[in-house]
Amino acid sequence: MKSLQYLNKYFWKYKWRLAVGLVMIICSNLFGIYPPKIIRTAFDTVAEEISGAAAANPNAAPFLFEQSLRNLLESIPLSEKLFYFGVIVLILALLKGLFTFLMRQTIIVMSRLIEYDLKNEVYDQYQRLGAAFYKKQSTGDLMNRISEDVSRVRMYLGPGIMYTLNLAVLFTLVIATMVSVNLKLTLYVLLPLPILSLTIYYVSNIINRKSEAVQRQLSKLTTSAQETFSGIRILKAFAREGSASARFEASCNDYKSKSLELVKVNALFHPFMILLIGLSTLLTVYIGGMEAIAGNITIGNIAEFVIYVNMLTWPVAALGWVTSLVQRAAASQERINEFLLEKAEIGHETGVELQIEGKIEFKNVKFIYPESGVEALKDISFIVESGQSLAVLGRTGSGKSTIAQLINRLYDASDGEIIIDGHNIKDIKLKFLRSSIGYIPQDVFLFSDSIRSNISFGSNSVPEEKIQQVAKGAALLDDISEFPEGLETMLGERGITLSGGQKQRVSIARGIVNDPSILIFDDCLSAVDTATEEQILMELKEIMKNKTTIIVSHRVSSIKHADSIIVIDEGKIKESGNHSSLLAYDSLYSKLYHQQLLEEKTAT
Repeated sequence: MKSLQYLNKYFWKYKWRLAVGLVMIICSNLFGIYPPKIIRTAFDTVAEEISGAAAANPNAAPFLFEQSLRNLLESIPLSEKLFYFGVIVLILALLKGLFTFLMRQTIIVMSRLIEYDLKNEVYDQYQRLGAAFYKKQSTGDLMNRISEDVSRVRMYLGPGIMYTLNLAVLFTLVIATMVSVNLKLTLYVLLPLPILSLTIYYVSNIINRKSEAVQRQLSKLTTSAQETFSGIRILKAFAREGSASARFEASCNDYKSKSLELVKVNALFHPFMILLIGLSTLLTVYIGGMEAIAGNITIGNIAEFVIYVNMLTWPVAALGWVTSLVQRAAASQERINEFLLEKAEIGHETGVELQIEGKIEFKNVKFIYPESGVEALKDISFIVESGQSLAVLGRTGSGKSTIAQLINRLYDASDGEIIIDGHNIKDIKLKFLRSSIGYIPQDVFLFSDSIRSNISFGSNSVPEEKIQQVAKGAALLDDISEFPEGLETMLGERGITLSGGQKQRVSIARGIVNDPSILIFDDCLSAVDTATEEQILMELKEIMKNKTTIIVSHRVSSIKHADSIIVIDEGKIKESGNHSSLLAYDSLYSKLYHQQLLEEKTAT
């Protein structure tokens, strides 16, 4: 239950709803307590009419208005008396139903409000956590925690809390009433309850273990399905649908077996509780009959007790269900807490707020990827003046993209300093830093929305002329004109309706649409041909004016116009200069340039 203590802040937030819900529960059960008393009076009245003698319980105190009710109906024939008794029971049942409705409107609605708050809190935490977190976690597991796990917690917050409070109030009222009628009969009736309590304690531990196993397997199942559908084109291309189905079926079978184990525990638990309640009814009839013969209670009291026992049947039976809900919620909340209590590697709220101009300086920067332990950068130092362009050239895996990620502060440097406009990058408020950077990654992700929304990134404030301008700058206008709906063309997940080059150009338009002070092109032209690349670079020249530009590439053609160039290999700067100076001697840059030039000539 410790994991569920995290939710106490929400109970405090909605304390008035919870308090009103408790009042409604009390009112509902008060009106539920009185019908058995009316029925007892009806039975005793019939017995009196038949025997001609007044039925009396010497130990029981009369309920409120009992004597007034008897006096009112004294002169009325028996058939009419029974009719009025029935009308009173019906009215009390309607009042109980009304307060039960209000009880659900307060507590169940409260649980839905907390579910809303919790899902938003989890989602906000997901956005705060850094890139290292997402390298370690699967998308399916993230989705399962914010959907399935939160839903299980909601069942504890709503039905779990409601039925527990209802059981506590009902037990208090019913047992107090039963004791006031006959203590001996009450003790016999409640005799099976200690056995029930021990059973619940034992079974709840089993339910908790099996619930955790079910939730873990459900996360694996969700992850398997998500990866299959995300990579469906690769599966079809290699004709591996059969093996994917076999893996999914094996995962489903594992989930089924774990779920059935949990179901078996609940299936045995519920009938056992009904058996104990049935035993209480038998004891009521037998011991009640003995007490009635002895003159300690009336026949009406036996009927009253039978109704009370049946009133306790569902709440006590629901106790097992509520126990299962609580245990499942505890297992789910523990999984949710793992993420909610995880500290973001990079703080979002602290730091200075400044208008970034774009001077970037790396001072002896080293970086080790936390999830893999790979040292990507080793003692990197360079300066890019505001408004200048820097190209970073290197082979795949040399560490060039890591530089782009450090400037965007997707990671923090393991050692050394990154200075922007004279401020350590860690001292700049993250929102101001990233809003001043236009980051165009190589791995493009397009949302399931229109081309316009993907370019403006969901903002409605970007004017039409600006969207047209950046689309032209990304050499995208001709492609858009070929679509029947133009900029309103809807894209599927990962832009499946576009080619790789078109997706990269949409990403470029998205990166430059807000006029950032710093532009980072992270090998974003790798999917376009040389002619289109040249066209895009020519269009971007005007946009790149007075902006600090970092161009990361493994192709010399993309970077030869940069003000300065650094060549990265094995995480170190091997060479630096401009295009002309690096070609002037037998440099690594020169070798790459002539090699790629030869490849282009061979291809043509």
